Amino acid sequence: MRMSAFLGVFALSCLLGQTAYGAEPSDKVVRIAQIVIDPAQLDAYQAAVKEEMADSVRLEPGVLSIYCVAEKDHPNRLHFFEIYANDAAYRSHIASAHFQKYVATTKDMILSRELIETQPVQLSAKAP
Repeated sequence: MRMSAFLGVFALSCLLGQTAYGAEPSDKVVRIAQIVIDPAQLDAYQAAVKEEMADSVRLEPGVLSIYCVAEKDHPNRLHFFEIYANDAAYRSHIASAHFQKYVATTKDMILSRELIETQPVQLSAKAP
């Protein structure tokens, strides 16, 4: 049920209309991650992930968007929705210095992680 609620949040913005990024949805890499954080380390994790996300969007042209939401009743359960221009952009992202710093900083904070492979059907957003 958690995944259904999470995907519902993005369904309106990502599954209808035209893509705002100029490439077909099949060119994009869309990643979904569900992460459970040690509640005692949640504040430190959130600081680290906010820094990493801001750096990714600011420094990497191929990182089109990254969203992170927490469950209201379980704030240590985080859900990520990420869109990359293509596979090369995704691979560049995970090799970046700021992402590697995030991995090293947060590895002991993460209790579980599920990465969900997706196939974009339609990605829609208003142009910035």
